[in-house]
Amino acid sequence: MRDILLIALYAFLGAAATGLAGAGVLRLIRRRSLTASLAVVAGVAVGAMLAGTLVVAQAMFLSEHDLSVVTTVVAMAAVVSLVTALLLGRWVVARSRELALAARSFGDGGDFSAPGTPATAELESLSRELAATSARLAESRERERALESSRRELVAWISHDLRTPLAGLRAMSEALEDGVATDPDRYLKQIRAEVERLNDMVGDLFELSRIHAGSLALTRSRISLYDLVGDALAGADPLAREHGVRLVGDRVAPVPVEVDGKEMSRVLGNLLVNAIRRTPADGTVAVAAERSPEGVVLSVSDGCGGIPEEDLPRVFDTGWRGTHARTPPAGAGLGLAIVRGIVEAHQGHTAVRNIPGGCRFEVTLPTAET
Repeated sequence: MRDILLIALYAFLGAAATGLAGAGVLRLIRRRSLTASLAVVAGVAVGAMLAGTLVVAQAMFLSEHDLSVVTTVVAMAAVVSLVTALLLGRWVVARSRELALAARSFGDGGDFSAPGTPATAELESLSRELAATSARLAESRERERALESSRRELVAWISHDLRTPLAGLRAMSEALEDGVATDPDRYLKQIRAEVERLNDMVGDLFELSRIHAGSLALTRSRISLYDLVGDALAGADPLAREHGVRLVGDRVAPVPVEVDGKEMSRVLGNLLVNAIRRTPADGTVAVAAERSPEGVVLSVSDGCGGIPEEDLPRVFDTGWRGTHARTPPAGAGLGLAIVRGIVEAHQGHTAVRNIPGGCRFEVTLPTAET
């Protein structure tokens, strides 16, 4: 029993010395290829066995014949281990290079395509993560392109919408100043109307900037949708009469919601104004509110004739005003963007879809807690 313990001690000391030397070598080549590290690990395993055997033989526990036999076996094992380590290392390095080349593609703006050759479980997991990252980057690029397009459209439309009234204001003010205005009172009323329009446009821009900056402060209170819709219909009635459009709000359930009354009135007002202006004379704009599994759905249906399917995803984008150019008072394309921002601030979402003869804008809000 004592001899076994001594043999184990001597073998451990020889193997430990080899392991320490191998650790030093691994530290020195830690920035080199994985193939070299695997070769060192295989060499350490075989070298530890050989060192332990030599120490045991030196302590006279092995005969010369037994030592030669063990040494031969260890030498053959060393050859096989090193060849296996080199082959494994080259295979892993090759798969890593393929993965690096594939990862470089989506870094340059392309899509990540995982290598078709089999890889280790770790490399396969890394490949899946890179694929998910590539998909998120593609979505981010698409959103950035859409936002940039919206910004360009917004600047173009705002520039157009500001230039026209400003030119009119300049002409009317010069006419009043030179005393050539035949009807000064009419000019003053027109100037006031143009100033009000410009003020509304600046107000929309300020509201949109607050939404994008995340500084839209909401003062929530418990309100019945019936009262909210009733007030919005009353406010939009003069515009509807001017355009010859009939307002209908007889399908509104008295469902309570916890919202900012002022901001939600703006949402309904924007939707109603948009619907009235797009509905031809003798048409109908209908407002409805009902419960749904997701919460409360508030909808405004118009008779605009429908929106092209390819344009539906862009309806709520900033600055979007449709396929055909629209002149004032169509607006600067901010109303529906403000609607989406306010609704999302209430943890709701917006949607639009075509219906026979027109469109249906839907606002989904969470129901008030009982």
